[in-house]
Amino acid sequence: MVGTLVSQLSKKAPPKEWLEMKSWEYYADNGASVFPQSSQGSPFTAASIAVTGDPLANLYEDLAAEQKARAVYDNILRLSDDPDVNDVIKFLRQREVVHFQRFGEALNKLQSDLKHKKITGTGMKKDCKK
Repeated sequence: MVGTLVSQLSKKAPPKEWLEMKSWEYYADNGASVFPQSSQGSPFTAASIAVTGDPLANLYEDLAAEQKARAVYDNILRLSDDPDVNDVIKFLRQREVVHFQRFGEALNKLQSDLKHKKITGTGMKKDCKK
């Protein structure tokens, strides 16, 4: 959604503006099209998705990812003075907050189930204590 927002905002920008923004490399490769990448220019890859096969580790990773995304949206809101952009970013930020809450609930349930030995994590011995 952020990529689409940036694309919509920059669609009519002439090449000269891309030069002035020091974003000519992006424009040369992608025009004003959506190309998922970090603000430093690293393209999105599946390598940024961390999974271990252990449900506890995965949930902690999910919680961290949601908080990192929320922090990025907070930073964008500090930089932006466009009310329409801010509305989109606030919506996305709230979504991260809700995801964090849901992952937290899942983590609590999993920890409770582990405590009561209803399940074991991948690679954990059945007699392993918390």
